[in-house]
Amino acid sequence: HTPMYFFLSHLSFVDFCYSTIVTPKLLENLVVEDRTISFTGCLMQFFLACIFAVAETFMLAVMAYDRFVAVCNPLLYTVIMSQKRRASLVAGPYAWGVIVSLTLTYFLLALSFCGSQIINNFVCEHSVIVSVSCSDPSINQVLCFLTAMFNEASSLVIILTTYVFIFVAVIKMPSDGGRRKAFSTCASHLTAITIFHGTVLFLYCVPNSNNSWLIVKVGSVFYTVVIPMLNPLIYSLRNRDVKDTVRKLMSHPTSSGRFSYSKK
Repeated sequence: HTPMYFFLSHLSFVDFCYSTIVTPKLLENLVVEDRTISFTGCLMQFFLACIFAVAETFMLAVMAYDRFVAVCNPLLYTVIMSQKRRASLVAGPYAWGVIVSLTLTYFLLALSFCGSQIINNFVCEHSVIVSVSCSDPSINQVLCFLTAMFNEASSLVIILTTYVFIFVAVIKMPSDGGRRKAFSTCASHLTAITIFHGTVLFLYCVPNSNNSWLIVKVGSVFYTVVIPMLNPLIYSLRNRDVKDTVRKLMSHPTSSGRFSYSKK
């Protein structure tokens, strides 16, 4: 029930939804010959995936602010991170994700689709949907690029700013134990940020050419499937509370190797 786990639970929820939207269809395409998806289904997959991709971008920024308050104002942490503020901080990423997704999907619906109906990817990503359009997609491409750059720049500014203050506060700590605890608290979050933002920046910086489709495919699968799978492992392996709980469960003595039925 602490703020850190409240935000972590929402990050897990976003990852779960993101994987559920993309992975089942991806796995189906690997085992069946009919690798088709309806136009409505493709747009719906993109719409929902876009919501949670944008939400995760800013959820990581919100978690950076949470770590900033925990390290720089530990005595006021529970007061600053009140239940009302936590709800507001979580609602923001979801709301902005819906706005961005609605905008991009609306402009996709304005395109005309004819000719080739083969999507050169495993998922219905924005660039591949635009690539099969027979109308001018320049507005959609510019809008997607500007939206992605705004989301990345604004979230990274928040994250970098908070971690600068965290680093200064940690350096000023008198004890080595306090520094280690602070760095341990932030290490898992920094790992998740590096993997997610590194992949998204790499994917959207790829030139829009036929030679780059393999990289786009690998990047798409990585941030839609691999990252949601890695985040729970990162936060579990880097979290002292989780590791202590696992040790207690593993070292808990069992009274007997067998179960017996009650006669009552």
